[in-house]
Amino acid sequence: MKIGELHIERPVILAPMEDVTDRSFRKICKKFGADIVYTEFVSAEALRRGVEKSVQKMLFEDYERPAVIQIFGNSEEAMAEAAAIAASYNPDYLDINFGCPAKKVAGKGAGAALLREPEKMARIAASVVKAVSVPVTVKTRIGWDRDSINILDIVPRLEDAGIDAIAVHGRTRSEMYKGTADWDWIARVKERARIPVIANGDIWAAQDALAMFNHTGADGIMIGRGSIGNPFIFRQAKELLQNGTVVTLPGFRDRIAVAIEHLKLSVEFKGEKYGTLEMRRHYATYLKGLPKVSRVRDRLVRENDWRCVVEILRDYEAECERYAKEGKIREYAEYLNDHSKRLVLR
Repeated sequence: MKIGELHIERPVILAPMEDVTDRSFRKICKKFGADIVYTEFVSAEALRRGVEKSVQKMLFEDYERPAVIQIFGNSEEAMAEAAAIAASYNPDYLDINFGCPAKKVAGKGAGAALLREPEKMARIAASVVKAVSVPVTVKTRIGWDRDSINILDIVPRLEDAGIDAIAVHGRTRSEMYKGTADWDWIARVKERARIPVIANGDIWAAQDALAMFNHTGADGIMIGRGSIGNPFIFRQAKELLQNGTVVTLPGFRDRIAVAIEHLKLSVEFKGEKYGTLEMRRHYATYLKGLPKVSRVRDRLVRENDWRCVVEILRDYEAECERYAKEGKIREYAEYLNDHSKRLVLR
């Protein structure tokens, strides 16, 4: 896949996610093989006003590269101005959010709401392209609802606006994250597009990554919710794509160790209070499927001292050691086997 001077063969990409893809999580995902990482999405209006929280979202380190800043808004003027500000932070490319279904974004006429206004979408894209010298890409969905799927009409408009690549989530805005992502529509986009296509939606395991490439013919794939609490998925996907097998099979020790590492990074970047609070959303997925985890999870989300959180996690690791000796912990390889069986039904 080629975007500007960037050229990566079949990249596995971390999708932008609000309150998730901060510096700590991006560092973890990069460690486990994410080829490209995206920031959380940043409001154009907030950038114009110089809101510090939004500015902080655009900060990244060189080890994160290739790194992408994503912006959203519903005004050509605001998006062009915000793009120029974002570009000054020297991302490898800029991305426009035309796909977020959340009410706080789409409800204000931005994100996925612009799927109902293809002409305006194209004008915004063109204004951003004109405002910056770095490549500009778009992330979007296939339409507003199942009765108005218009992605095949939108893509050529964006191409004409100068967009360098497009990431497509295989759902409509109305579907939010329900049901199953429609990979057939992504395949149709790939058949017609003149620019690289990145496929997104329902990649929960390495086998999904391979299946997505095979099904859609996409130039790259993007993993969102499937990476939360499971940054291992990037290395696993790349192992499967390159070698035909998954080698990285994290056990409970690995998962707990990375949860602790993630927590420490969160505290380092955000301070003790917010770094500890904002990690709470990750524990359920880091520990998913382990024995008697609900009791431990309840303690984790009530604890305000990150040092005590580390102690709880280490105590739980010792508890899991006992469960493992009793054969009560399901190995990751078993999950992969069951998941591959489900993929056949897709």
